[in-house]
Amino acid sequence: MSRRPRFIFLLNSAQRRLQQWINSQQADTCATGGTTPTAAQGGVLFVLAREDGATMGQLAEALDLAPSAVSGLVQRMEALAWVHRQPCPQDGRTQRVWLSPAGQAQLAPLQATLARINRQLTAGFTDTELQTVARWLTHVQKLPLNDITSAHHD
Repeated sequence: MSRRPRFIFLLNSAQRRLQQWINSQQADTCATGGTTPTAAQGGVLFVLAREDGATMGQLAEALDLAPSAVSGLVQRMEALAWVHRQPCPQDGRTQRVWLSPAGQAQLAPLQATLARINRQLTAGFTDTELQTVARWLTHVQKLPLNDITSAHHD
């Protein structure tokens, strides 16, 4: 009888390694002497490229992050002049985030990096295998928190 894979360990280890690898790949692509966007910052730039003027809540939802994490992330990106925030004209309590020209300039190198990373991540796997991995990861991503905690008591 073979042992089941250690999914929790594998996911955590793979996530850490992937973040480090993405950051090093971005540094190689964006080697212009300036600051290189992190994976999270790249995510914000990609969301704004599709939906410029997104609210902080929309960014949090699109990136699957807590609103407080997005606030700090956007603040750091403002300091780099990649984005800027403005109050929403319809609701002054809501902040909208806009892509700046400097942020726009980061997109092409990031897209090149993403294409290279995806080629390397999928090398050696069939489309069927990749669809199974994607289906499983989506399943894990959508697990409700109450199911995870209640499973402990069964």
